[in-house]
Amino acid sequence: MSEKIDKIVEELKTLTLLEGSELVTKIEETFGVDASASAGGGMVMAAATTAEEVEEKTEFDLMLDEVPADKKIAVLKVVRSLTGLGLKEAKELVESAPKQIQESMAKDAAEEAKKQIEDAGGKASLS
Repeated sequence: MSEKIDKIVEELKTLTLLEGSELVTKIEETFGVDASASAGGGMVMAAATTAEEVEEKTEFDLMLDEVPADKKIAVLKVVRSLTGLGLKEAKELVESAPKQIQESMAKDAAEEAKKQIEDAGGKASLS
């Protein structure tokens, strides 16, 4: 190797992980390349997964997980108010728990709906 390349390699050895990451980003931006294509796939995938996990979900699906027999009518009333279903459809939905009640709800609305179901005696979750 040339002396210039050896000097660059020696400089790279002194970089911290953060500086190395910043260097990779700068090289990608400057030369329009993607370092992940030739880098070790495991580290790149781990970094991508971590970045995706950091993003906060904005839409939630409301699941009715369980309805105790003695709370069925109260939960049925809440499900009807949340979904606008008729009595028969809401009853079928409640009796077939675990079942998705609503999808793509805003966080606040989903948490409020979950609380209503739990206050009525049912068990609900957000996914």
